[in-house]
Parts: sequence; C-alpha cells; structure tokens
Amino acid sequence: MVIVQRQSGVALWRQIADRIRTAIANGDYDATGKVPPEISLAAEFGVNRHTVRSALAALAQEGIVRAVQGRGTLIERKERLNFPISRRTRFSEGIGDQAKEKEGLLLAASEEPATPDLASRLQLAVGAAVIRLETLRKADRRPVSRATAWFPADRFSGIAEAYRESGSITAAFAAIGLTDYLRVSTEVTAVHADSGDLADLELSPGAIMLVTRALNADPDGVPVQYAISRFPADMVQFTIEN
Repeated sequence: MVIVQRQSGVALWRQIADRIRTAIANGDYDATGKVPPEISLAAEFGVNRHTVRSALAALAQEGIVRAVQGRGTLIERKERLNFPISRRTRFSEGIGDQAKEKEGLLLAASEEPATPDLASRLQLAVGAAVIRLETLRKADRRPVSRATAWFPADRFSGIAEAYRESGSITAAFAAIGLTDYLRVSTEVTAVHADSGDLADLELSPGAIMLVTRALNADPDGVPVQYAISRFPADMVQFTIEN
C-alpha cells in the first residue's frame, strides 16, 4: 500500500493525483496505456473510490487522462517539451521545432523600486528603479510558462513595448541595443500550482510546477535580467547543458 499523509494539510485526492501524475510521467503504466481501475487505486492508496475518482477528475481536467466507457481511464499521450538550460538559454531556440507556433504575451508591465533581494541580484542600489514584466509563453497555443522578470530601468526603459511587439526577450533586448546576453545562474525547484498558475496556464488544482530563478548578464558580466518562471511539470522537462 502507498502511504498518503492524512494530516499533511494537502487533500488526499490531490496527493493521489500527484502520485498518479508522477507514475504516468515515469512510464509506469505504458504497458497498458491505462491508469489502473478505481478499485485497484483505492486499495493501493488506502482510500475510498470517491477520493480516487476526484483525483482522476482533476487529471482529466489537465488533459492527462480520459475516461472512456467500457475501456477505463486512458492516458492521453502528450510529449513533454525538452527545454535546454545553457549559457545562452533562449525560449524560442530552446523549444525549436518541437512546436510549430511559439508565442509570447505581455500580461502586465510596471516600474517599481528594487527590493534588497533584487538589488543584490541585479547589482543595483536598494530602491533603484526596475521594470517588471509579467509574461506568458505558449507553444502550439498551449500555455507552457508564466514568468515575472525584472530589468534595470535606467538601461532598459523601452523593454515593455519592445516585448509587446516581438513576444521575445531576446528580440526586445536587441531592439534596445543589447545583442547578446548570457545565463549566469539557474535555480530549479518544484511546487504545487497556485491560483495564478491555474488561471494563466489552464491547469487544475494539484498540478506540479517547475520553477526556475534565472539571472542573465551582458557579455561584460553586468546583470540585465532576473526572472522567476513557472512551467507545468507534465509539459516541460529541462536538460542542463555545459
């Protein structure tokens, strides 16, 4: 029996959905192409069938499984996008020909004072003006990332409009005079989707997100961008390249 935590603060159906999602990603059910029957899953997790049904309903909303009368719960085959992380990490180039259509949308833009953490990362004075962009990236019309990025305002005052027109950070940088930039660091963590993820990335409660915190600098080593990006774990995988 697989143990689920009844006093963890995370609903049982959500824990079970996470376990099934991970099993699907690991290929545990590839031999049949189906999730085990509800009664088998209920026995495996030590819960009632209603709890299992709630977990499967959430996965169906995400498009991971599909219930078919007389056949059971089928796994919907969705290949993960492989996204390389390297010294020159670029969204469009990284996705490459894995998607026919790539789109970047500007959701919001604002100017704000740098917090101590941002100031440290971007090598600015605390309170210095930074531009904040909220963006959404799509591949073949599917939302695949939601990002918040900050840029030194005195150097990149036109970046919001440049991004709105191009849908690309690289193109936006080029439009205002920065032709190259390098990845300094990338931190990757995993969390449950929050309410913003559910709305913007069209997910259901319990979805797992891969979160990157990335710092980019110009060829002289001066920081130009700090970004926190969120990717649905069942849609995207990362490859770390030297």
